[in-house]
Amino acid sequence: MLIDQRYTRRTLERPQPGACLNCHASLPEITTKLGNGDQAAGWAAMNKMPFKEATTLATHPVGCIDCHDPKSMALRVTRPAFIAGIAEYKATQGIKNYDVNKQATVQEMRSFVCAQCHVEYYFKGQEKTLTFPWEKGLTVDDALAYYDKVGWTDFTHKLTGARVIKAQHPDFETYSQGVHAKAGVTCADCHMSYKREGAMKITDHQVRSPMTSDVTINQSCLTCHHTTEADMRERVTTIHDRYEHAKNVSFDALTALITDIQKATTSGTPADRIAKAQAYQRKGQFFMDYVVSENSRGFHAPQYTLRVLNDVTDASRLGQLALLGIEPTTTTKPALQPPATTS
Repeated sequence: MLIDQRYTRRTLERPQPGACLNCHASLPEITTKLGNGDQAAGWAAMNKMPFKEATTLATHPVGCIDCHDPKSMALRVTRPAFIAGIAEYKATQGIKNYDVNKQATVQEMRSFVCAQCHVEYYFKGQEKTLTFPWEKGLTVDDALAYYDKVGWTDFTHKLTGARVIKAQHPDFETYSQGVHAKAGVTCADCHMSYKREGAMKITDHQVRSPMTSDVTINQSCLTCHHTTEADMRERVTTIHDRYEHAKNVSFDALTALITDIQKATTSGTPADRIAKAQAYQRKGQFFMDYVVSENSRGFHAPQYTLRVLNDVTDASRLGQLALLGIEPTTTTKPALQPPATTS
């Protein structure tokens, strides 16, 4: 994870902030060095440093110390972005001043340690502070509402001029909308399931899909689902197939909208119509990217994921109607594009 990040085109061809190290390196050693023992100061310094400079401080990818207290081996959260983000989310539920390392249950921590990295994020302000957009909640709708409120834009689309958002791997947020999360099943229960080593019961730290083998299906899925390995594979395949079908339909619709907006910019279409269509593109493209960059191909929350893809298709078709001056009055309209000052 550390070597790959150093040599991917994203860091070689574009300047990135040191905040990128949050998920690719063992963080405590870096923040300790930068802050001379003050973790908070080290975190703030790392965020705004150029990535190429900050990465020289990293000697190891994510390791034991990032999720476990080195003295007690108890689970702990070490990422300030998650500590702040989960506190904001808990505040939406009426829980003020939430301290994840003091108030989370052991079972919650079996997901929270994973959610330090497997989430949607952006780099806030001139300080490039790694921030999770959870002020309003954990859904894709909440994230878009947050980004619209703060005026966040990742880039301007070259073909249409729309100011759009680039989503990252929102695995935790999507999982949180699914039946497993509602039943109290954690990330570790499926991806780091318990296994036997002699007389000992331990957590399998070879983090992977439960579908890797019959052994991992048995360790994870069949502890709750009283069926066969073959049946579990069939269930997952069905979810994936339905997801792929819906994704392709939504992709086609979004591509058609982008093509139509591009044509409209050179055909004399009124500017207000184009602006409305761009707003629909912003929503549709973010929702599409949100789903595709999430790694479960629909499995973490099947119904929710299909609903989000339906919204992509809906936004795309509404954007095409907006170009024609037709706007249904029964739908929720996306916010107009934010000022082009945050890209």
